[in-house]
Amino acid sequence: MITRRNFLKTASIATATFAVPTAHCLAMGKKPVQRPNILWILAEDASAHIGCYGETAIKTPNLDALAEQGIRFENAFVTCPVCSPCRSAFVTGIYQTTLGAHNHRSQSDKGKAKASPQYYKSFELPEAVPMISDIFRKAGYYTTNGKYQTGSAGFSKGKTDYNFINPTPPYDGTDWRDCPKDKPFFSQIQLGGGKSRGYKSGSVIKDFTLPPYYPNTKVMRDDWITYLNSWLKQDREVGEIVQELKDAGKLDNTVIFFLTDHGISHIRGKQFLYEEGIRVPLIIRFPNGRGAKTVRDDLTLHIDLAPTSLALAGIEIPKHFQGRDIFAKTSTPRDFVVAARDRCDETVDIIRCVRTQQYKYIRNFLSYRPHMQPNQYKDGKKIVKHMRQLHEEGKLNELQDRIFNPTRPTEELYDLKSDPFETKNLAGDPKYAKKLAELRNTLYNWMVKTKDLGLIPEPIAEDLGKKYGNKYYILQAKENKNLLQQLIKTIEAGENKDLKTLRKLLKTGNDSQKYWAATWLGVNKDKEATSALKEMTTSETPALRIASLLALHRIKPSDEYLKGLIEEINNPNAIVGMYAMNAIEQTGVLNETTEKAADIAIKSDYNFTKRYAARLKSKFRK
Repeated sequence: MITRRNFLKTASIATATFAVPTAHCLAMGKKPVQRPNILWILAEDASAHIGCYGETAIKTPNLDALAEQGIRFENAFVTCPVCSPCRSAFVTGIYQTTLGAHNHRSQSDKGKAKASPQYYKSFELPEAVPMISDIFRKAGYYTTNGKYQTGSAGFSKGKTDYNFINPTPPYDGTDWRDCPKDKPFFSQIQLGGGKSRGYKSGSVIKDFTLPPYYPNTKVMRDDWITYLNSWLKQDREVGEIVQELKDAGKLDNTVIFFLTDHGISHIRGKQFLYEEGIRVPLIIRFPNGRGAKTVRDDLTLHIDLAPTSLALAGIEIPKHFQGRDIFAKTSTPRDFVVAARDRCDETVDIIRCVRTQQYKYIRNFLSYRPHMQPNQYKDGKKIVKHMRQLHEEGKLNELQDRIFNPTRPTEELYDLKSDPFETKNLAGDPKYAKKLAELRNTLYNWMVKTKDLGLIPEPIAEDLGKKYGNKYYILQAKENKNLLQQLIKTIEAGENKDLKTLRKLLKTGNDSQKYWAATWLGVNKDKEATSALKEMTTSETPALRIASLLALHRIKPSDEYLKGLIEEINNPNAIVGMYAMNAIEQTGVLNETTEKAADIAIKSDYNFTKRYAARLKSKFRK
């Protein structure tokens, strides 16, 4: 493993490998040196189950060779364990929670995330935050993004899946081989990764042990085998890509980055902040053997690749970047990294985590909801159906069954040195109270410093984004300077059952505070708040009407409140309709009123509102 001295030593690898062009050498009339090609190979839905990371059930010779010839990062993480927020952060160099791209499949004018047209302008990527491909293009690079096709003469269009609208085409093409001879290239190659579960390698895979939080059944083992098979496909593809670079005479001037967009698509993996979801492989290969056989164990984030790549090309790193150049001479090891999970498709959630070398702290802001909330994407998987069945039959042990609990802890704390599978929550252990408080404060300070937008209810954030031109600018506005601290305190008041404070905030708070106050008064079934909550049902803010109607139904169920929620389904703000259906689903009521809600919502233009309707209709059919 890398020591402090070796960490500093690797900082010199980039400059030792390339005499990067600078404005100084051009001003002095010196002949500029050849700039390196930058290649990102990005695979989907896969954790670090490859040979060089210790996997023994399969052999991955090409990826192992890449690591042998380069630098392997033992502790690399993504800022979000799901595709679109992760990729949005990846290509902008900043946290998705800062950009306002934190909700999976949001802010789009097409596809599943196609929302209300009157918001499209605010969905555009702000001028202050260009994509890295735009920066490379302006610096004279040819930019591409293609999906690798084995045995094909070219690439198909590569996955983007960004939670923003880019006003200009983000890439020049799909294939680095189309790059003009007088230009270097910045390219992304997309691999199917863990989504290639149908790949038949012909290998016999049997010697592996499932994580303890999964039952050792045939269904679970068969799925794990198909997942490991997908790694064999990726390994072969990486070998082919490297050979193609070599055949084209480009390998000796190309820096290769290999990583995945997040962890394995599994119950505790993709979408969640456990190690299985956020820890990924990262390998960087420099030409000519520079840095070969190096292993670094410092904490690294995927948003570091943007500034690192720019630095290698001699391009100035924008000041707004939140990632860092991991080879800079001034770089020092991080004390912690932070990851976030927010809405995934139709499923509303807010989770944050702080990960140090030894500890993982997880903050569940919707602790009154289960981990395994209904989600069309996950619930359609055979392994999830299987686990739910075993749960219903009482055949899971406590650890395996935990994720199906109706609520979850407000906080989770794990000692990763003694408990790498995150099975023993230490948050309630008095011996760890100091560490718990320390990491909680670390998270809150990070949220404020980075202007984390996640606690602003999404229907409200949608309108604020329109007001300020983009969600990115909401917390930069002077009047919202203390908003995040206010929301944290409001949610904590709800968790601590400080009902007096919550009742007061219903009258004196801003809209976001009122939303959380109403929500937690409902969760705590505070009858004394009934009058104030009824008054809020006529608010001009749709999110407050929804929050108050759901709270009132929690306190004393009534069809009147369900009918009120139906009125919000066709709101011009598409997120409002989705939240209304989310509230109806939370009530668990199946009657003529909710059947009517499903009939209305199934005709919605918003895909994720339709998903609630489809799920509700399926229950009526039973």
